[in-house]
Amino acid sequence: MESCLNQIAMTKHFNITITGKVQGVFFRAGAEAEALKMGVSGFTRNEPNGDVYIEAEGNPDPLAHFLEWCNKGPEKAKVIRVLVEEAEVTGFTSFEIRR
Repeated sequence: MESCLNQIAMTKHFNITITGKVQGVFFRAGAEAEALKMGVSGFTRNEPNGDVYIEAEGNPDPLAHFLEWCNKGPEKAKVIRVLVEEAEVTGFTSFEIRR
């Protein structure tokens, strides 16, 4: 039971907004693939203003690698800015693309 509590305590939640040429370049699909590969849960969606928004949860190391990927994105993306805010853990169990 203690290891389960430690796992929960280490989990972090980030609200991430990516600005730049990030829509129409498979950013959401790439984010989903990276998150699944790294064991990060949450969701991603396109915003009406052209940004991509992601809520991501996981342990610090996988989240750090996921954020590194967000700063580059897929090949055709041109990331200008990545804003990250830490928030309350919500307990996502998978990663999905929301429309």
